[in-house]
Amino acid sequence: MRRWLVEVWRSGRCFPSSSAPLPPALLSSRRNARSTPLGPASAREAETVRSPREGQGFSYGLNWALAGKGVIVKDRAFYNLMVPELHQKGATVIESISGLPVLVRGRSRGASDFSKAQSSKLMKQICSHISSISNIYVYDGAIGSSPKCDAKVRVISDSPSAILSLSSVLWETPVRAVSHDSCPLTIYVGTSISLSVGSNISLDPKGHDGFIAADVERSSVILTGKAFADIVGVKEALTAVSEPIICARGGLPLSARLLVHGYDVVLLFAPKATIQSCKDQLVSADAGLIVSSEGTALLFPTGYSNGPSVYKIPAAIVLAASDSTGALPPSSKLTPEQAAYHFLAGYQNGTFTPVYSKGSSVNPLEIAKAFLAKLKDNQISCFLVNVSEGEKAPIGNEFMKLVQSTLFKKVPPFEPKGGYLKAKYQSFLSAKFPEIPEEFCF
Repeated sequence: MRRWLVEVWRSGRCFPSSSAPLPPALLSSRRNARSTPLGPASAREAETVRSPREGQGFSYGLNWALAGKGVIVKDRAFYNLMVPELHQKGATVIESISGLPVLVRGRSRGASDFSKAQSSKLMKQICSHISSISNIYVYDGAIGSSPKCDAKVRVISDSPSAILSLSSVLWETPVRAVSHDSCPLTIYVGTSISLSVGSNISLDPKGHDGFIAADVERSSVILTGKAFADIVGVKEALTAVSEPIICARGGLPLSARLLVHGYDVVLLFAPKATIQSCKDQLVSADAGLIVSSEGTALLFPTGYSNGPSVYKIPAAIVLAASDSTGALPPSSKLTPEQAAYHFLAGYQNGTFTPVYSKGSSVNPLEIAKAFLAKLKDNQISCFLVNVSEGEKAPIGNEFMKLVQSTLFKKVPPFEPKGGYLKAKYQSFLSAKFPEIPEEFCF
């Protein structure tokens, strides 16, 4: 075994080619690799993996896993460092930025922002860059607070500051959960890579501080420059690449907010401005939930640790529409079929803003069908509220009072005034979804 490793190292390769036979000891090294105990990020035991040239603490398991992702460890790979240790390595809190370009390849609808060839070239460049860095930082986490329907994530970075920032975006996950997962996601972070990396492959994202590139097919996200500090953009990219995995595991990803009222859990679909006005009364202002047979999980941590990791299956869902013409009633009860129909539309004073995620990598119609099945199977009550009825739109506490009165008072079935609005809905949805199921109704 030792002689075989010496030959590999002398040849200049840290890892054998895929065609070379592996000694039994190396094949079983993943089982014997050191690992960190489950616990808060601030209390995790860190693991430092040193290169074989130093002859200390070489972990075949981690280095082999990184090589499988295209990254060769040049000197050291630091695994799941604690916050104080990240600071010791030079990590600093970077001021949050926003508005960086988010490029996605593999959305269910619309053209991709970049091609497969461009993705391959970009991947080679980011892997080559990280492989040239002496110290590599690795962090494992998950998207989704439900262990049964989450998407495991491994971050590979050239900077401890990026790990410090991204660790707050991901849920903690058990040791070895990523290495044992059948389809984990990978985030590659190149903070010191040239900002011209995009133009080198005929990709011009026009981001002065970096850009975010997500490839759903490859289950990967690439962050350049300061892109790791654009938390909104990072979450958008991670949502896109994680949705197919979450769906495959029995979860239903929804662009909704979670409201807990007493013992009831309510899913709220509403315009961003309305949500911002009452965000303090929600479990999370982020749009992103997973509904499964296990319950309701959040896509991303909220920053508060006093709530459960998985909430109950929703007792009700509330869809907010905007109509100042008087065609829509202030509040009304929907059938599950009507709720699925309005889920695909999202009427906002003459325009349609669907409540599903625009950047979804899963076909919205398939999401709507699964949504309808969840509503029926779990007998979830459905309501529609009009946030533009009257002279002044209810916001903040007024909006929450409208929602609560809708939930806990007897409201009439949905009966809009006039027929022109129904025709507008039908025109919009038939153009976007020619094969919409007949059971979906206005």
